Amino acid sequence: MLEINSDFIFRSVFAFLWLEFTWELYLSYRQHQVYKKSSKPPPELEKHFNSETFQKARLYGLDKSGYGIVHGLFNQIFSTVLILLNGHAYFWNLSHSALLSLNLPADNEILTSMVFTVILSSFSTLVDMPFTIYYTFWLEERHGFNKQTPWFFIKDTIKKYIVGMLISLPLVAAVIFIVQSGGDYFFLYLWSFVTLVIVLLMTVYPDYIAPLFDKYSPLPEGELKSAIEKLAASIDFPLKKLYVVEGSKRSSHSNAYFYGFFNNKRIVLFDTLIEGYVKEESETTEKSEKVLKKGCNNAEILAVLGHELGHWKLNHVTKNIVISELNILFMFLVFNLLFQYRPLYDAFGFHDSQPIFIGLYIVTSYIFSPYNAILSFLTTLLSRHFEFEADRFAKKLGHAVNLKSSLIKLNLDNLGFPIYDWLYSSWHHSHPTLLQRLNALDKTE
Repeated sequence: MLEINSDFIFRSVFAFLWLEFTWELYLSYRQHQVYKKSSKPPPELEKHFNSETFQKARLYGLDKSGYGIVHGLFNQIFSTVLILLNGHAYFWNLSHSALLSLNLPADNEILTSMVFTVILSSFSTLVDMPFTIYYTFWLEERHGFNKQTPWFFIKDTIKKYIVGMLISLPLVAAVIFIVQSGGDYFFLYLWSFVTLVIVLLMTVYPDYIAPLFDKYSPLPEGELKSAIEKLAASIDFPLKKLYVVEGSKRSSHSNAYFYGFFNNKRIVLFDTLIEGYVKEESETTEKSEKVLKKGCNNAEILAVLGHELGHWKLNHVTKNIVISELNILFMFLVFNLLFQYRPLYDAFGFHDSQPIFIGLYIVTSYIFSPYNAILSFLTTLLSRHFEFEADRFAKKLGHAVNLKSSLIKLNLDNLGFPIYDWLYSSWHHSHPTLLQRLNALDKTE
C-alpha cells in the first residue's frame, strides 16, 4: 500500500511542478519557432497586413515570447529554491521574530499570518520587479505601447501594493478566524464569506478602486453615445452609465468591457479604442504637430459592444460565476479534509506547527496543481466557445461586417500576430485567433 508521507508529498509536488513547466516550455518553444520562421501572413489576411506591419507584429511576438521563456524559467528556479530551502517556513519564522521585536503576541496565528503575507508579498514583488521594469520600459517601449513615465510607474506600483495589502490582510484574518471557529462545516461558512467578498469587490472595484489608478470620464454626448444607448435598449441591456477610461497614459493597447449587477450596468471604453479620441505628438515633425491615433470608428465600436453585450445576453458571465463558485467550494471542501494532515506541513518544513494559512496555501497552490492545470484548459475551451457565440450574437444584430473590420483593426493596432502554433493556441488562448473568428463570421453570413 502506498504510504502518503511527507517525502511522497514533497516528491510529487516537486515532480509535477517541473512536469508542468516542461510542458509550458515546450509549447512556448513551438510558438517561438513560428515567430522566427514565419515570413508572410496567411493568404486570407495579406490584404490587411503589409510587409512592414507583419514584421512589426512578428518582432513584437518574438520579443514577448523570449521574455516569457526567460521569465518562466526564472520563476521556476525561484519556486524550486524556495521549496528546497523550506522558504515558506523561513518566512513564517521571520514573521514570528518580527512580532516579538514589536512586542506583539507571536503566538497569535492571525497576526503571524498577516505579517507572513506582508513579508512574502514584499519579497515576491521585489524579486519580480526587474522583470516588470524590463517588460514595461524596454519591451513595450521598444514596440511603441508603453506610455508610462518612471514617476507614473513608481506611484502606480506603490498604490497597487498598498491597495493589495488593505484588501488582502483583512481577508487573511477573516479566513483564519472562520476556520478556527467554524467547526466541522467551516468550509461552507468560508465559501459563503468568499462569495460575499467577491460580490462586494465586483461592486466596489469599478467605482472606488479602479479610479485610483486611471481616470474615468462620462462619454461625451454625441452620435456614439446615442448609438450605444440605442444598441443597449434594443436587447434590454439595463445601461446606466457610459465611461471612457484614460488608458492612453498607461499603454496604447485598447479594450472595452461592461460591469455591474442586475439593473445597474455600466459600459467602459478605453480612449485608445475610439478613433480620433486620443491625440499624440507626431514623431515626424519638429513642431509637435497633432496627429490622430488609430482606433475604431463608431460602427466598429458598436460591433465590438454587440459582441460584449452578447456575453451578457447569453448568460456567459453568470455561467462563469457558477463554475467559479463550484470550484471554490470544492477547493475549500478538500482543504477541510487535508488541513490537519501532519505530513502536508512536514513536506514544506513546518515540523512544529500547522498554520491554517500555510495549509490553505499548500493545498490551493501545490496539491491542487494538477487539477488547476486541467481546469484551466477546460475553461479555456469553454471561453473560446463563448467568444464564438458572442460573435454570432453580434452578427445577428447586423454587425458582422463591422465586427470583422474592428477585429482586424484591433489586431493591427495591438500588433497581434496572425499565425499561431495549433497546440500552443489550444492550450493558452481564451479567445479564438483572428483568422478563426473571421472564418466563423464568414460561415454564419
